[in-house]
Amino acid sequence: MQQDEAWEVLLARANDGDGAAFARFLQAVTPTLRAVIRRRGDGLPPDQHEDILQEVLLSIHLKRQTWRRDLPVRPWLYAVARYKVVDAFRRRGAAVNLPIEDFADELPAENVATPLSGRDAEVMLRLIDTRSAMLVRAVALDGKSAEEAGETIGMTAGAARVALHRAMRRLSALAERMMK
Repeated sequence: MQQDEAWEVLLARANDGDGAAFARFLQAVTPTLRAVIRRRGDGLPPDQHEDILQEVLLSIHLKRQTWRRDLPVRPWLYAVARYKVVDAFRRRGAAVNLPIEDFADELPAENVATPLSGRDAEVMLRLIDTRSAMLVRAVALDGKSAEEAGETIGMTAGAARVALHRAMRRLSALAERMMK
């Protein structure tokens, strides 16, 4: 429970504008998210697990204001990771049923009115090169696989994954600088 409380303090500070707290939050939760993704995405190729982790971290950045301070952060994190794993299975064409009963009482209803997160994403995507922005938009926002996104702009699957990881890293660095 101490770990969860530390995460909640860091995320609350991050939501109040503390960029360093957000960076520490992401570093603290990444190993746990990686384990959740590995466990939930057991039927996926292992190389896709890191792609999913990047999508989860970007989603956390874009949706972090949806976490309610009066609720535990762990179920919220697990839900974000679970949705991204399900998206990965859907992109592969596999039907997946993951139980959410364990957290159903704790999960808040999704906030439909988040106009700033979409605008923030577009602002940030304009700060990176066009090809990288197209990849991020296709994978993180449109739900395509890195391979599908790369194919549409003439890149091999491997090159698309590498370019996507680099773009996500640049976006993460930009977001951290913007929050300082």
